[in-house]
Amino acid sequence: GFVGRVSLGHAAFFGIGVYSAGILANLGITQIWIVMPVAITLAAVIGCFIGAISLRTSGLYFIFITLAFSQMLFFTAQGLRMYGGDDGFTLPAATKWFWGFDLSQPRVLAYTMIAALIGVVYIAQRVMGSNFGKVILASRDNPRKVNSMGLMPYPYQLTLFTISACMCAVGGVGYANLNEYVSPASISWIQSGEFLFMVILGSAGTILGPILGAAAFVCMEQVFSTWTEYWMFCLGIILMLRVLFLKRGLMGLITKNGQ
Repeated sequence: GFVGRVSLGHAAFFGIGVYSAGILANLGITQIWIVMPVAITLAAVIGCFIGAISLRTSGLYFIFITLAFSQMLFFTAQGLRMYGGDDGFTLPAATKWFWGFDLSQPRVLAYTMIAALIGVVYIAQRVMGSNFGKVILASRDNPRKVNSMGLMPYPYQLTLFTISACMCAVGGVGYANLNEYVSPASISWIQSGEFLFMVILGSAGTILGPILGAAAFVCMEQVFSTWTEYWMFCLGIILMLRVLFLKRGLMGLITKNGQ
């Protein structure tokens, strides 16, 4: 939201984190201080490549090209026959910390991902509160004025796109350990759609909004799926109501109450 563009392909970077945890575990590498950097590095490299091409477009073209790149990685994952292809594979071993703690233990996984979330929020706040972030916001609101000042928005946007890819990879590592399963479904357009749903529900262009949207989405998914097999239809209605009546999403409600 800070760049003002809608991505429908961030599941690709999420899937990179999932497959990094799974493939490295198959190779006997489960230490988190190895798995996380590998996942982040791969996401950064691939994210920089995808962003370098995608950010030259805008509007619907940006949506479609990010979706296209995500689908390319999806079909690549399906072609990995040694890792189950379309069926995926069971995570052979959980990602490990020191002293016998690993992410197969619910509390360890929870504390690890909470710490990761705090770290991501801190980085996001520092980035968007810096001069770098001001250029990003200015290029979103008035790109011609930024160009007239001698600043090129493209490198800033590419850097932010790459950072967001790395954040997705961190979540992917945790997701692989949560489900103890790795499959191309983590890279599908449906997964990207869920991410987009979370952002819209919470409020784009904010840091805490997507977090609120993600929490609400997971809660509604758990509740509605116990009521009916058509739970996605219920979520669609919720999304329509949000667009019609909540201009700033869940974040707007909290801000309004806070005022």
